[in-house]
Amino acid sequence: MRTSRRFGLFATTASAAAFVLLATACGGGGGGGGEEGEASADFITIATGGSSGVYYQVGATMSEILADDLGADTSVQSTGASVENLTLIEDGGAELAFTQGDAVDQALNGEGPFDGKEIESLPVVANLYDQYVQLVTVEGSGIESIEDIKGKAVSVGDQNSGVELNAKTVVDAYGLSYDDFDADYLPYAEAIDQMRNGQLDAAFVTSGLPNSAVTDLATSDKVKVVPFTGEGREKLLAEHDYFGEGEVPAGTYGDSEAAETLTIPNLLVVSPSLSDDAVYDVTKSLFDNLDQIQSSHNAAKDITVDTAQDVPVGEVAPGAKKYFDEQG
Repeated sequence: MRTSRRFGLFATTASAAAFVLLATACGGGGGGGGEEGEASADFITIATGGSSGVYYQVGATMSEILADDLGADTSVQSTGASVENLTLIEDGGAELAFTQGDAVDQALNGEGPFDGKEIESLPVVANLYDQYVQLVTVEGSGIESIEDIKGKAVSVGDQNSGVELNAKTVVDAYGLSYDDFDADYLPYAEAIDQMRNGQLDAAFVTSGLPNSAVTDLATSDKVKVVPFTGEGREKLLAEHDYFGEGEVPAGTYGDSEAAETLTIPNLLVVSPSLSDDAVYDVTKSLFDNLDQIQSSHNAAKDITVDTAQDVPVGEVAPGAKKYFDEQG
């Protein structure tokens, strides 16, 4: 099992929860790591992403809601995001996890980073909001198109993160590979720091809009979001059902220009060890307090009850479906 390299909010609580989870699993009781479909929602660890990303910000708010509304012992874990999060769900290290739709698809089919490590069950609480696949650079880098990253230093995200899955897919569609540029595996905050210091030319960023790390970069540099155009874009849309057409609006990062890009669905998955009743309670708690979640980040404003069951990969968990069906 991969262990998280960075822990965020409520780290002490996370350690305590992990101890209790281990104890209850050995005794067959509730909490993560119990028998499939039997665990309660008393202990909830939410696997998110880097501490500067949208996952973490929205996850921290969800943690507060579940603690206040359900009286759950909650924690937020900062991780390398999608792939690591799904591994945590599989290994009993988290009860809820943020992930991109393509990572779920690959995990269920034993492909990509899950080759030989297929995950049988990844029930989905909800389709949350679209992620925007962005290639970010600054004025003067000489990068005007994706093909221009040849010979440049480019961050592709944490290794085996959802960002890196997207980076690999994108560069392949444009006839490139990591051999064509100096690929560095960095979380958003570190990538932005290196761009500001002139050590990095560009960074792949897959997140809701705006990404806080890129917004920070725009306070000191003129940010450019490289557009996804031409045959590469058409290939990506034709070959991968989970990609959608999108645009980063002008002014998203300071005075940046509008840029065509791609979107990918962002999902909240739940451990199959939780009972249907526990999943129902979690779903109800989160969506009955949706206004609080929507206020946590601009991207979270797109989370709605109406679109929550629009899940392109995997299946909505029965407990979550029961709640959404009750809402009509």
